[in-house]
Amino acid sequence: MDVKQKASLFAAVMALVLALSKFTVGLFSGSMAVVSSGLDSLLDVFMSAMNFYAIKKASEPADDEHRYGHGKAEDLAGALQSLVIVFSGSIIIFRASQVFIQKKVISYSYLDLIVMCLSLAFSFIIAAVLKRIGNRTGSNALKADALHYTSDLYSNTGAIIAIMLTYYTGITAFDLVFAVIIGLIIIFSAINIFRSSISGIMDTRLSDEIERDIREIINGMSFPSAGFHKLRTRHSGNRKYIDFHLLACRKLHVDEAHTLSHRIEGEIKKRVTLVDVIVHVEPCENECDLTEITCVLKKR
Repeated sequence: MDVKQKASLFAAVMALVLALSKFTVGLFSGSMAVVSSGLDSLLDVFMSAMNFYAIKKASEPADDEHRYGHGKAEDLAGALQSLVIVFSGSIIIFRASQVFIQKKVISYSYLDLIVMCLSLAFSFIIAAVLKRIGNRTGSNALKADALHYTSDLYSNTGAIIAIMLTYYTGITAFDLVFAVIIGLIIIFSAINIFRSSISGIMDTRLSDEIERDIREIINGMSFPSAGFHKLRTRHSGNRKYIDFHLLACRKLHVDEAHTLSHRIEGEIKKRVTLVDVIVHVEPCENECDLTEITCVLKKR
């Protein structure tokens, strides 16, 4: 089990503990702010468990049916997460409105406040762990999960404020207001997750920063490299794919061109992690004396 799978399993277990405690306390007090936060934590369990499977699947090596590996399993998991999260946010808003309209009694206790404060602390820890490992490994699934738990920080804070205001003022509208805010935060977080996941599924190019690094590396290569064109990049899960056409001096032998392309691949892999590079070598069409001093492209 690698570090990404351990992080996802850790998140699932922690979320399960939080969900059970919130549901128990929320059902006794009748607070939809607490119950809605519990529902969100229950969804966290499902999402983290799905992420665990997706990350495990994405780590499998390429096979005859999937020549480029299984990296998109992480992107698919992120997209599915976002759809479920939108649904859960909508349910939270609907249920809170229903409780307010029916004027159901909400009886807060200090236990509600204690559970939500503990939930806030645990959500912070989970989000920090997932974000750190997600950034280190480049895992879209872990980054999406971290974003979801970050939204929990806002929702838990809102629930705590709702508990305190309702407890001290007796105005139950606060519970409705903050439950609606929680639901909207969840929905907007899901939209960000969906956009990130779809970019992987649709083979969106790598960031401007990475492509700028790639161009600097290739342009910085000395003769007999003579430039490049047709640069293409994409990502699948946490893997990055780069291919381009390398222009090389026409006097090179096949083995020399092969060595040159491998040298450039090595330089790219030093700066860009988790990357596959394909270089197509083409002979330079410019007329010159075939030396480093007279190379037309290198003199520009």
